[in-house]
Amino acid sequence: MRSVLVPVAILLMAGALSACNEKKTELGQGSSEVTGSAGPAGANGANKALVKCTAPVATMALVENPNGYVLQSSYNLPTSPVPLIRLLAQQSGCFRVVDRASGLKAVVQEQSLKDQGIIRQNSTVHKGKGYEAQYTMTPGLTFSETQAGGGIGAIMGMIPFLKNFTAFAEKVSFKEAQVSLLLTDNETTEQIAAATGSAKSTDLGVGGLSFGAGGGGLGAGWSNTNEAKVIVAAFLDAHNKLVSQVQMLQSKELPPAVPVKGQKP
Repeated sequence: MRSVLVPVAILLMAGALSACNEKKTELGQGSSEVTGSAGPAGANGANKALVKCTAPVATMALVENPNGYVLQSSYNLPTSPVPLIRLLAQQSGCFRVVDRASGLKAVVQEQSLKDQGIIRQNSTVHKGKGYEAQYTMTPGLTFSETQAGGGIGAIMGMIPFLKNFTAFAEKVSFKEAQVSLLLTDNETTEQIAAATGSAKSTDLGVGGLSFGAGGGGLGAGWSNTNEAKVIVAAFLDAHNKLVSQVQMLQSKELPPAVPVKGQKP
């Protein structure tokens, strides 16, 4: 009798969870550890754990890791973590971030359109106005594991009585990641600072649902994929550790600040 009740109870639990899986859109929900905004109004909605600087020390650009970002489980992330790290850097106030990615390509395009006579000649887009990147930050994913430590299903598989029901078992998925951030002085090419960050998360899921590598998160981004959220949290940890090194740097000569309302030029 007991052998029948165990799988039935597990199936009923799975059914109850599935019934609660209603589609609903909630603004500001379902994000990663990197949240909020940054800009003239300051760091709004930033993670409370984010370590900040009292003033920026230099301008900085973030570049993609040339090796890309691939999880151990062959779970390929389609997008880059750099935009979220750029948000972290701007929220912390340690650097003024210059764009060397999509934004720069758009600037070059605007210049080209002006040279071709398509854009008005008295526009606000002028050559020679760009700010230099005094430092460059390069992110790296040194380790990621989506099923570290196994789960309850693995334990059940070792018990003769329960091994036939592991496909229906509630499983625990341990997700771990270790990342790195490298900071290079563009004037001297010297690596000025480096830091690693790590994070670990334990997610509860039900066998057969879209959890873990290759599940429903496949093809999603860095802010709504369970595995990627752990990696983003690791970058937050690495950034906090890097800030303690950055705070010891002598400030470089910064370009003029962006004008804001109520502030005299």
